[in-house]
Amino acid sequence: MAPPFKERLVEEGRDLVAAADARGLALRLIGGVGIRLLLGDRFDPDFERRHQDIDAITRRRDARGLEGLLRERGWVPAREFNALNGARRLLFHDPSSDAQVDVFVEAFEMCHKLRLADRLDQPGPALPATDLLMTKLQIVELNAKDRSDLYALLRGCELGPDDPTAIDPGRVAALTAADWGLHHTLELNLGRLTEGLDASPEEARTRIADAIAAIAAAMDEAPKGRAWKLRARVGERKRWYEDPEEVART
Repeated sequence: MAPPFKERLVEEGRDLVAAADARGLALRLIGGVGIRLLLGDRFDPDFERRHQDIDAITRRRDARGLEGLLRERGWVPAREFNALNGARRLLFHDPSSDAQVDVFVEAFEMCHKLRLADRLDQPGPALPATDLLMTKLQIVELNAKDRSDLYALLRGCELGPDDPTAIDPGRVAALTAADWGLHHTLELNLGRLTEGLDASPEEARTRIADAIAAIAAAMDEAPKGRAWKLRARVGERKRWYEDPEEVART
């Protein structure tokens, strides 16, 4: 008998994507499990943590097929939540633990909206490293696990374009140059990560600090449009992010 999903979420995440690919369903992981699988042997064990959820993203046309696949694998749909939110988000739980699968449909929507459906054709069980970074950096109130995931990603990835396993500062800058609110949240979080580096392993600090500096420089140097500049004048006097929806844990 297989152990509860909660004890094998990284393995289940990998197997779930493989099963979806075999059926022609577009599914890629995000969140901590996605970061763990993308990094593989490059994952620094100093940033290891326990996982409670599998987070993923799919296309709208594949949502129904994915729901059937998850049912077959033993995940139970949150019927009321899915009925109300299924056009943009689906939730499933493990009947033997509090583990969950949280699937975003077409776009990732939390504190900010990131349209990532066009990134689902990239290879690997997870979205490209840059997109994984963005889904974490858009969180206005980072917690300890988010910081750990971000440090692991910044520690384990090279910088550069055209490589799904590398972080592309240019892509980050292109997205933030089109949205002052997203830019501001990322700017704040890059500062927080820099401030928290003293608590990170010494051998990782320089690499992480250099990556943060490169991303921040690309964001600052990217040309901004008139709408961006007008919104920047308003600043924090007007809220620039959404309160993410909390989903009840079974």
